[in-house]
Amino acid sequence: MNAVDIIEISRDGLIVMLKIGAPVMLIALIVGLGISLFQALTQIQEMTLAFVPKILVIFVSLLVFLPFMLTSLTTFTKGLFDRIVSLG
Repeated sequence: MNAVDIIEISRDGLIVMLKIGAPVMLIALIVGLGISLFQALTQIQEMTLAFVPKILVIFVSLLVFLPFMLTSLTTFTKGLFDRIVSLG
């Protein structure tokens, strides 16, 4: 295994990490901005108003995106194992 293979595996790992984490984080960002805007417009400064809806939306989005996340991760892992077998 040379440096090009290691860089390629690292790049693929970073791409998979972004594919897995980005949807949930973007949804959390959008919900957080919406709640912040609502709090600024209504001048309600309740701390639970910021956390509870965001936690619920993140949990639901994890349930929705879990098949996609699992497929991406298993595809990357199978490809990595195939590379390991081809080296040995």
